[in-house]
Amino acid sequence: MLTKKQLDLLEFIHTRLQRDGVPPSFDEMKDALDLRSKSGIHRLITALEERGFIRRLAHRARAIEIVKLPESMGGAPSAPKGGFDPKVIEGPHPSPTQPANITPQEIVMHARELPVMGKIAAGVPIEAISHVDHHVAVPGQMLRSSGNHYALEVKGDSMIEAGINDGDVVIIRETTTADNGDIVVALVEDQEATLKKFHHNGSSIALEAANPAYETRVYPEDKVKVQGCLVGLIRTY
Repeated sequence: MLTKKQLDLLEFIHTRLQRDGVPPSFDEMKDALDLRSKSGIHRLITALEERGFIRRLAHRARAIEIVKLPESMGGAPSAPKGGFDPKVIEGPHPSPTQPANITPQEIVMHARELPVMGKIAAGVPIEAISHVDHHVAVPGQMLRSSGNHYALEVKGDSMIEAGINDGDVVIIRETTTADNGDIVVALVEDQEATLKKFHHNGSSIALEAANPAYETRVYPEDKVKVQGCLVGLIRTY
């Protein structure tokens, strides 16, 4: 199954190949899909390639070929590869008094409810977070480390090249320290909170975006407080 953006891009590439014999440029793809940067196109191209719809040819500029089309675009229905014939192996059914090894109740126990503490800026800093907006269920495997965790909804596009998009929910582990290169929630001058890459150099702290459209902001170290480090991300399509 393709997302709408993936399908729109595949249709655009297919149309241009049929019309011109060559695929469109990344700039043309970006404009056609009304995206802000080419990094979004790179992600869509990679997703289409991983799903087997297109192939990028090495050592050739703008070399993309269509491998297959989805049924919605007139492609053939997917067929099992290599003549695989799935078979059902009958086994003992659990009785009402002998439940299966894994029950729905046990699966639910592997998820945790985390508070969503409002929005966090991935762009220009916004007001500091101070209240619980709602809660979100998070898989236990995402919380790899011990300690308290909370969630934030991302607002802005300054971290898109780190795979963090506007509207994503990021999972944060509470901490007041970070290593260089960590993505952190930083409180600036006790007033504004932002999500950025952390770099500590001498007596200053740099908060670096993952989008060339945003400049790195440098502050005296006493003006920045780390509120947590990124450990996971949840995206809704």
